[in-house]
Amino acid sequence: MTATDRALELVHAAAQAASDKLAENIIAFDVSEQLVITDAFVLCSAANDRQVKAIVDAVEDSLRDIGAKPVRREGERDGRWVLIDYADIVVHVQHEEERSFYALERLWRDCPMIELPESATPGRGE
Repeated sequence: MTATDRALELVHAAAQAASDKLAENIIAFDVSEQLVITDAFVLCSAANDRQVKAIVDAVEDSLRDIGAKPVRREGERDGRWVLIDYADIVVHVQHEEERSFYALERLWRDCPMIELPESATPGRGE
């Protein structure tokens, strides 16, 4: 099983929105083989709490424009790691320190990466 076309559409829109707000190291994993609750994870990081919140707002606006509403949202008050669950995908927007400490990309490294549009990956780097 692989991520659905709808999940891929949401991944690309979320990655582009995050990139537009200068998110760093934007990556996506197809976790559909490992998890039954979602098809994909989008991970990105920001230099400060304010930028984390700006990225979250941009992702929500972008996905709302294509008809997606979050099922739940966690971590918004602290602004260090915000998780936005859209059922088909889960978007993790992390402060750089949390990204480094929790290293979700190491945890999910056995899952296939989802190719993102070139315009959405300027800070992919790592």
